[in-house]
Amino acid sequence: MGIFKWIGGVLGFMIAPPLGAFLGYFLGSIIDSISDGDESTSNYDNGNYGNYGGNANTHSQGQRNSFLFSMLVLASYVIKADGKVMHSEMEYVRRFLRNNFGEAAAQQGNQILLRLFEEQKRMDAQNPYQYKEQIRQVCGQIANNFSYSERLQLLAFLVELAKSDGTVPEAEKRALYEVAQNMGIPVSEVDSLLYLDTGSSSEGSLDDAYKVLGLSPDATDDEVKKAYRKLALEHHPDRVSGLGEDVKKAAEKKFQEINAAKEKIYKARGL
Repeated sequence: MGIFKWIGGVLGFMIAPPLGAFLGYFLGSIIDSISDGDESTSNYDNGNYGNYGGNANTHSQGQRNSFLFSMLVLASYVIKADGKVMHSEMEYVRRFLRNNFGEAAAQQGNQILLRLFEEQKRMDAQNPYQYKEQIRQVCGQIANNFSYSERLQLLAFLVELAKSDGTVPEAEKRALYEVAQNMGIPVSEVDSLLYLDTGSSSEGSLDDAYKVLGLSPDATDDEVKKAYRKLALEHHPDRVSGLGEDVKKAAEKKFQEINAAKEKIYKARGL
């Protein structure tokens, strides 16, 4: 069935705990639902799984699917950080998957998130820190399997998810900092991503543009240039091309916003 095709691509890449444990739980619950007569997953067989199909080798497909599954596991943690599951956040995930990976991925992603919420509730009932510890270990596994730029793209998705309901509660911000640190990414990258939309827009303030680069307005010209070069190198779309063209396109948007923030600062300084 389609769901097994999608999830199966992860098994050969991140089978070790704790992601392997999440996969085992999810596959077990799907098998149970099929045994109970729920065959809804068969509707996904003809879905669009993106453009990785026959043109990508097995490792690339596994890496791409592992990126998606990792994204959903971390999304379950950020969404529930403030104790609520907002419709706007769930819709953001569905829309992201639908736009970038097709309708089948959107349906499957929604089902995976619901299962992950159930697993988080089960773990928290036993120990309020158990799911948090599992996420910490997941982040460590991600850090060992993905490049820095790929992890940044994952963090960028989580930041946009947190912003999708119009505000970022402190609990969600703390969860983002926590995830970033555990993936080996400075928390300053979270702040930069939080200001990316306003700092790059024509209506945004110059101060916000500086925050995108992780600087204060009293930074020297050399510091501005150095900060921009660092961000441009880390966020360059070519660095996530191994995850597929659609992920690369999502990265291109961030890259353009970083450039727009830089241009706003350069213009103000006459550079």
